[in-house]
Amino acid sequence: MGGTGKTPHTEFVLSILHKEWKTAVLSRGYKRNSKGFLLANDKSTSQLIGDEPYQIHLKFPRVKVAVDEKRVRGIQKLQQQLPSLQVVVLDDAFQHRYVHPGLSILLTDFNSLYSRDTLLPMGRLREWSAGSKRADIIVVTKCPGDLRPIDMRLIETELCIEHKQSLFFSMYEYADIVPVFNNRSTKKTARIRLNSSYGILLVAGIVSPQAIVEHLKNFTECVQTMFFPDHYDFKKSDFINIQKAFESIANSHKIILVTEKDASRIISNPYFPEKLKSKIFSLPIEVKILHDEESVFTQKIIDYVVENSRGC
Repeated sequence: MGGTGKTPHTEFVLSILHKEWKTAVLSRGYKRNSKGFLLANDKSTSQLIGDEPYQIHLKFPRVKVAVDEKRVRGIQKLQQQLPSLQVVVLDDAFQHRYVHPGLSILLTDFNSLYSRDTLLPMGRLREWSAGSKRADIIVVTKCPGDLRPIDMRLIETELCIEHKQSLFFSMYEYADIVPVFNNRSTKKTARIRLNSSYGILLVAGIVSPQAIVEHLKNFTECVQTMFFPDHYDFKKSDFINIQKAFESIANSHKIILVTEKDASRIISNPYFPEKLKSKIFSLPIEVKILHDEESVFTQKIIDYVVENSRGC
């Protein structure tokens, strides 16, 4: 039901594909205020196409980003409008049985493996864990960087990985923070390097923000938090409260820090205070495949595309 790292891993796959193949992403566009098929363009916002598709649209300008609650129709529209398209990446579509993917990647959180979970409403699974057998690749996400080979073998046994399936383990790495409004009135705002003198107000509307808190405490002990539900649509009153919390931080150097997903909603929100635009930064997340297996993962994606995409 979310929280396994779908968007960062989708972006990781796109980083492999987008320079060599004409690639599109198709998403449902969760919590968007529109319906039907939409292809992202310069006028798109997170409200129109959804925060995660909009985030991908901003980060991968060469990738065509589309949304449609009916995936089959969405694929057909993409093929009609983009005849030279070679690859379509679908996010959050493992249970969408009307689409028969050529390659399926299933994610499971290291801290909440599907083998230890159960169906809704008692657990967080949308289907029985036996459905994992449909996956070609399984990725255990959010692993500790020092995960031992013996622990990997134990997880492989617990998940009952079949011979035809490939198992990988991934972790997050946090990149340098960047200004949210870098291309607007505050475009001259420089990147900053965090240190112990900084006070940070972390504003996050994601499933599992605690890992970010732990990361930030490597730089400073002054980390205040304001957490919101996943995909939260910030209101004017929220920004008033955020501004009050920010002003209460005593440090001479202080910033507001948000995730990339939250930034995609904030950047087009008309209620965000003008005086805070130079103070708000986002924290990019990058996926790393553990134990030097990134090249193996990458090659599996490339091999599939070369063998199956049109025009290759």
